[in-house]
Amino acid sequence: MVMSPMDNLSAARSTFMLEKVGAIVAAYVSRNAIDVGALPALIDQVHSAIAVLRRDPSGSGAGGLSQEQVDASIQEAGLISFIDGRAYQTLKRHLTAHGLTPERYRAKYGLPADYPMVAPGYAARRSEIARAIQLGHKAG
Repeated sequence: MVMSPMDNLSAARSTFMLEKVGAIVAAYVSRNAIDVGALPALIDQVHSAIAVLRRDPSGSGAGGLSQEQVDASIQEAGLISFIDGRAYQTLKRHLTAHGLTPERYRAKYGLPADYPMVAPGYAARRSEIARAIQLGHKAG
């Protein structure tokens, strides 16, 4: 099978990307103590950061997602994760399981800084409960 020039370019870019990720991770690990189990998450974070920068070198946060995709991911009952496509009432625990913080998640997918980590409906229910039990009011 003969590879087209586009296939050759794509393969060269992949190889270049892997080499750069490896070099950055190796440099980091040579100066920082890191648990062996945390290494895959570190590699993924470095790869994701470089991929975001390659898609949006200006740093404006476009990240390859359209505004429609971002808006569609925010649903009343849950937030659709860009990691696995499932809906979650809160994203914090899900992100932690994937070695991400809310800030890194937003950066990885080019989401705005005010992208919610809690579904609107869930936040409203929790707010109603807090008001009902007068949370935050001093006992008189």
